[in-house]
Amino acid sequence: MKNEEMSLVEHLGELRKRIMWILVVLVIGMVGGLVAAKPIIRYLKSIPPADGIGWNVFSPWDALRLYMNFGLAVGLLITLPVILYHIWAFVKPGLRETEQKASLLYVPYAFLLFLLGLSFGYWVVFPMAFYFTSSISKSLEITEMYGAAQYFTFMFNIILPLACVFEMPIVVMFLTKIKLLNPKRLHKFRRYAYMLMVILATVITPPDAISAILVAVPLIILYEFSVFMSGFIYRKQLANDAAWELEFGPK
Repeated sequence: MKNEEMSLVEHLGELRKRIMWILVVLVIGMVGGLVAAKPIIRYLKSIPPADGIGWNVFSPWDALRLYMNFGLAVGLLITLPVILYHIWAFVKPGLRETEQKASLLYVPYAFLLFLLGLSFGYWVVFPMAFYFTSSISKSLEITEMYGAAQYFTFMFNIILPLACVFEMPIVVMFLTKIKLLNPKRLHKFRRYAYMLMVILATVITPPDAISAILVAVPLIILYEFSVFMSGFIYRKQLANDAAWELEFGPK
C-alpha cells in the first residue's frame, strides 16, 4: 500500500512539473503574442471579410482586451506542441516501446490538424457566418458599426471550436493505441456522431441548408478518416498480439 501511495505521489509530482513547464511556455508565448498582436490585427483588418469595415471601441478597455485576447491566442498556439508533448510524456510509461515511438509522431500531426482547423474555420465558415449576419442588418436597414473586440470574439467563437474538432483523428488514433477505443465502437456510434456533426455545423453556420452542408460534410469525412485510422491501428495491434502469443504463449 505504501509503495502504491508513493507511486501516486510521484505521478502527481510529475504532473505538477509538466504543468509548470506548460505554464512557463504559455507565458513566453503570450509575450510573443502581445508583440505580434499589432501586425496580425492590421493584417486581418485588411483582408476579407474585415476589409472596408470601420472598427470601433466602445470602452477604454476594448483595445487592451483585444491585445490580451490575441496574446493569449498566439500563446496557446505556440504552447500547443508543448502541451501535446507533455501529454505524451506523461502517459509514455504505460506504453510499449514501439507504441511510445509511434505515438510521439502524433504531436506534429496534431499541431498541423489544429492549424488546418483554424484555416478552415477562418476562410470557409467565418466568412459565411459574417456575411449572413451582415445581410440581415442590411435587409433591416440597420447601420453596421462593429466593435473590434466584439468582431474578434465572434471570430474566435467560430474558428477555435472547429480547430479542436479537427483534432479528432489524432485523439481517436491515440485512444485506439492505448486500447480505450476500437473501430467497432466507432461504427456502433456512427449515427450519433453524424448527428453531432450536423448539429455542430448548424450551430456555427448561418441557418440555411447549403452552409450547414458545406461544414457538416468535411466534419463527417473527418470522422470517417478517424474510423479508418482507428481500424488500421487496431488491425496492427491484433497482428502484434497474435505474433506475441505465437512466440511466447498467451499473455
